[in-house]
Amino acid sequence: MQDLSETELRAAIVRQGALLYERRLAHGTAGNLSVRLKDGAILVTPTNSSLGFLDPQRISKVSPEGDLLSGDPPSKEAFFHRAVYAARPTARAIVHLHSTHSVAISCLCHADPSNVMPPLTAYHVMKVGRLPLVGYFRPGDRRLAAAVGDAARDHHAMLLANHGPIIAGRSLEEAVQIMEELEETAKLYFLIGDRPASPLSCEAVEELAAAFPS
Repeated sequence: MQDLSETELRAAIVRQGALLYERRLAHGTAGNLSVRLKDGAILVTPTNSSLGFLDPQRISKVSPEGDLLSGDPPSKEAFFHRAVYAARPTARAIVHLHSTHSVAISCLCHADPSNVMPPLTAYHVMKVGRLPLVGYFRPGDRRLAAAVGDAARDHHAMLLANHGPIIAGRSLEEAVQIMEELEETAKLYFLIGDRPASPLSCEAVEELAAAFPS
């Protein structure tokens, strides 16, 4: 991904946004995508835009400090994308959605907010890992940046309470794939419901972490 030009990355944002929209993981004007360029500038989807109908030329380009360099005004949530990038130097792309089942998980009461999804499958453990719940802030509240940045230092995936997931990846494609795995695991969680379940043991999780380090 680091070898792609800005034009190619703009096209990738359009392509992945359409994929997420077609798979009903994005709806209306909810959610946003971003990619970090080699010089530290960030391409981010514009405010009030639908991920299914993006124009590559209108995608916002902002400085690491958040100043608009070109394109339409950025998503109102671009500030927490910048917080994730600051906390995770290896992150090259971020996906934030309001996908139904993941948002539903974020609305539940959790005994352990440091990890709000049980390890139901090996693939969830391998791709998503531990999933912390970040406390609720109203949309646009800049205090969310500090909370997201704190969580991002140790986690590439998190849930915002009553809001939705944030996923950071080494490429946009990787972040989208992790997002899809999270949403599918959330579906499994609700399909199982109150039935007795057998999540992976601590030993199995540790074995996966050793075999597939993130």
